[in-house]
Amino acid sequence: MGSGTALMFEPFRDVPTSSGLAMWPYEELEKMVLAADKAGFQIGIHAIGDKANNWALNAFEKAEKINGRHDSRDRIEHAQTLQNSDIPRFAKLGVIPSMQPTHCITDKRFYEKRVGIGRCSEAYVWRSLINAGSILAFGTDYQVEPLNPMEGLYAAVTRKDRLGEPGNGWFPEQKLTMEEAIKYYTYGSAFAQFMDDRKGMIRKGYLADIVIVDKNLLTIPENEIMKT
Repeated sequence: MGSGTALMFEPFRDVPTSSGLAMWPYEELEKMVLAADKAGFQIGIHAIGDKANNWALNAFEKAEKINGRHDSRDRIEHAQTLQNSDIPRFAKLGVIPSMQPTHCITDKRFYEKRVGIGRCSEAYVWRSLINAGSILAFGTDYQVEPLNPMEGLYAAVTRKDRLGEPGNGWFPEQKLTMEEAIKYYTYGSAFAQFMDDRKGMIRKGYLADIVIVDKNLLTIPENEIMKT
């Protein structure tokens, strides 16, 4: 979104001559997805704009139709802007929205100028995806965004800028609880890499990837999350 290259259905509001760029024609994308899926690969596609995400879902849907359904746990990395009609397709197709919460609080500074307030309601729709049955996988997108996961947890539960701001956050209906945010940073990411049987939860026999923090993330005020 920052560079204005995200592939969108409608032109950018601030650059009306452009609606972004596609790395490949759709036919080439579909051909690659069909071949990789047939060979048994787990596929990850980077898609930010609403048209890019629609294309990726279309290709995954075609692969399921041609090759049959299997537990491939394909991913769309970023999945930042989605048409409402595409939201339930993630769960239906078993495609994981692999998202990075800090992109929301970084990009919200210019999103409205770039695409208009209406399309901003389709950005970073974590709650809508969960309600539709998706399992999210959260990450940091380091080095594009900071590595510290506390910033991601803060972004997921507040949708506010890093300095704090009044109000309920940017499109607050998409906020998560802290329990949910932690779940998708741990279990969700383990699930996305077929490792949910050995990490991502505190359970007997699982890998002991445990972080000890100096504050209770479930009870502290939001302005203390990034200080934890």
